[in-house]
Amino acid sequence: MRATFHLKTLTVAIATLSIASITNAAGLDRSGQDVTAFLQDGTYAEAVYTYIDADVSGKDSANIIPTSNTYVEGSDTGDIAESYDFFRYGVKTDINDTFSVGILYDEPFGAAAEYTKGNFVAQEGDNREATITAISGGAIGPNSPLGITSFAQAQGTVNALQGKIAQGGTLTAQEQAALTALAPAVGIVNGEYNTAGENTKVEVRSNNITAILGAKFGSNKEFQVYGGPVAQRIESEVRLRGLAYGPATGYTSNINPDQDYGWIAGMSYSKPEIALKAALTYRSEIDHSMDITETYPLAGTLAGNPAAATQTNKMEITTPKSVNFDFQTGINPTTLATAKVRWVPWGDFSIVPPLYNAVSKNNPAYGPDGLALVEYGDDQWQVELGLAKRVAPALAVSGTVGWDSGAGDPTTSLGPIDGYYSVGLGAKYNVTPEWAVSAGGKYLWFGDAKGQLPTQKLVGDFQDNDGYILGMKLSYQGK
Repeated sequence: MRATFHLKTLTVAIATLSIASITNAAGLDRSGQDVTAFLQDGTYAEAVYTYIDADVSGKDSANIIPTSNTYVEGSDTGDIAESYDFFRYGVKTDINDTFSVGILYDEPFGAAAEYTKGNFVAQEGDNREATITAISGGAIGPNSPLGITSFAQAQGTVNALQGKIAQGGTLTAQEQAALTALAPAVGIVNGEYNTAGENTKVEVRSNNITAILGAKFGSNKEFQVYGGPVAQRIESEVRLRGLAYGPATGYTSNINPDQDYGWIAGMSYSKPEIALKAALTYRSEIDHSMDITETYPLAGTLAGNPAAATQTNKMEITTPKSVNFDFQTGINPTTLATAKVRWVPWGDFSIVPPLYNAVSKNNPAYGPDGLALVEYGDDQWQVELGLAKRVAPALAVSGTVGWDSGAGDPTTSLGPIDGYYSVGLGAKYNVTPEWAVSAGGKYLWFGDAKGQLPTQKLVGDFQDNDGYILGMKLSYQGK
């Protein structure tokens, strides 16, 4: 007798798999931009809460000379990953047997990290003389071959040369060389002690609202095309502190919330008699033009004007496009196999704050384009495989295994992991035929990574880190 895979029954099993699924990935990826709520049958609604706690720690670099990129193992950084949580909502309904509409909300991109120890924290007290000797590798200090024996002398020389420029004078080749050598060191020391005791910290938040219209076609309505507009809001705060950041120590940026628009498009196929569903979804890039306020102590030092250290400008950011593939098929009438694949081209993504970039152009080594604050070396691939089993009329359990490629190693010091492996468990209980509660968890083993500055200097080594994800969902499904 042929087995029949009733899709309504198997939904009890599959829905639990989306709890704590495809999260905490490469780059700034956070939610996985899941669209499976829209692919459910009939009228469907869900509210999902996800909590993520990661332990990411390592060693800073004892090498604090900005012109030397060699990593030298230093002191413990402590756990830099801050726990965070977010919500996801979705609702869809069928207008008729052809057309469906839905609205999805998620928080697709984000970051939350803070250093509380080591060379990522600005020194307290005032030890300018020893600091400028250390960061210059002895070029400034008691045994200076330049004849600059103290911070006060270096600061005075920089001020005098900048004053000459301000009065319309022209520097000799020797004076220009002295200014080029001394100004960054003076800027580092001023940035360090003007923010004494403060921690390096980054926080990025985003929100997406996606409206979707779908149309089914085929002899049995087995195909569906869908698409619609996406509204995205993004904001961030970055603080770079400590000698690990060299000339950028003391840098702060705040991006005011900005909303811009993109689109989504996809196609799905279903074969209910074997509980098969497959969907391919594309999300477009979204271009943001936002106001950013930056404070960069070195900018004031280079300009000879403290007021130049703080500026508000427009900045362009393009959040990346992505492709998601979702697949499920029945193995027997109570068991479902699933697969999720996601691709995001983080290798094309960068954050280039105007003031940060302009200051970097003072160093000819960084070419005419200057430096980005954040960029990644590789694209992200993410795969998750799962099995779900209905063990009672109202209860289903599931398990998953996952892999994330990461976005390159070395990577930014503001998120120093290189992908992960994961295992997850979940369960769903139908309180009534329509209403259900789900819960799940996932454990992650993070890939080791070196933390690197945009200058290519290695400033940290992060190994043997892990984390976990917990999720809960309330869902409704009717005819």
